[in-house]
This record gives sequence, C-alpha cells and structure tokens, in this order.
Amino acid sequence: MDAFLFTLLLVVAVSLGGRDQLIVARLSEALQQSWPLLAVGAVVSSVSAGLMALAGATLADILPPRAADMLVAFALAIAAFELFWPVRLKAMEEPTRSLGAAGIVLLARQVGDAARFVIFAFAAEATYPLVTVIGGAIGGFAALSIGWTMGARLERQIPLRPIRLAIGACLIIAALVIGLNARYVFL
Repeated sequence: MDAFLFTLLLVVAVSLGGRDQLIVARLSEALQQSWPLLAVGAVVSSVSAGLMALAGATLADILPPRAADMLVAFALAIAAFELFWPVRLKAMEEPTRSLGAAGIVLLARQVGDAARFVIFAFAAEATYPLVTVIGGAIGGFAALSIGWTMGARLERQIPLRPIRLAIGACLIIAALVIGLNARYVFL
C-alpha cells in the first residue's frame, strides 16, 4: 500500500509541467477538451507505467541488494536532472486530430520522463511491483487530466518551473541519501 500511495503522489507531483502534460493541455485547448484525447492519455499512462515498472523490477531482481539500492539512487538522480532540464515545446500550428499520433507522441515523451523514472525506482524497491504500476498509471493519468482540464491556463496560472526545480532538488537529496546508504555510509 505504501508503494502504491507514494508512487501515485510522487508521479502527480513530478509530472507537473512535464512535456506530456503540456502537450495534452495544448491539444485540449485546440480540440475543445476532446474526451477521446483523455482516454488515449489513460491508455498511454498505463502502458508507460507498466514498461518502466517491469524494467525496474527486472533489473532489481538480478542485482544484489546494495546494487539495487544504487540503481534506485541513479533512477532518482536521472529523474531530478530531467526536472532541472527546461521544458520548451514548439507552438502547435495545426494540431492533428489523429488520436493514434497523439498517443505515439505521448508514449515517446513519457517513457523517458522524470515521472516514469520514479515508477522505475519504486518498482525496483517494491515487494509487489504491480502496485507501482497501478499507482504510476493513476498518477500519470491524474497529471494528464489536470492538463486536459486546465488547457492553456496551466502554463499561465501555475509557476511550473519553480515547482519542477524544487521537486528536482528533493529528488537529488533522496538519491544522495539512498546512494550513500547503499555504500554503507549510513547504518
């Protein structure tokens, strides 16, 4: 239950201002909040959460416990650096109405983003990685739903860059503590 809740909450927080959320916000604005777009977001969030949780659990299973802890630290550090990286999306001239194309773009954006590395890290540490898939899928869908609901107001009304920098700093601290603990610095 802890892995589910932590994954869900952290994925929502880390996804704020992410590329996938901003794409959905802009498409939602252009397509007048198309419900099928939200359904595609739910499917894509589930697939990307499943892929990253499977990768995290599989790699952690073949590593010794201390090495698995270092894997978690590296995953959190990668997520933090992705949060520090500025999000710059090109303005959409004429958005496509193809849900398949939107789904492919969203999946490509999600597979390597910070939120999916958080899912990877939690799945590597979880006793039951399936709960991280469920929490990550729901959290990813919730973040996309925020973008879908707010549309263009998301970028205007919420200070996304400072939020992403603060969360990135917290993830760096967590990665350092986990990594140092794996190297026997802390008991």
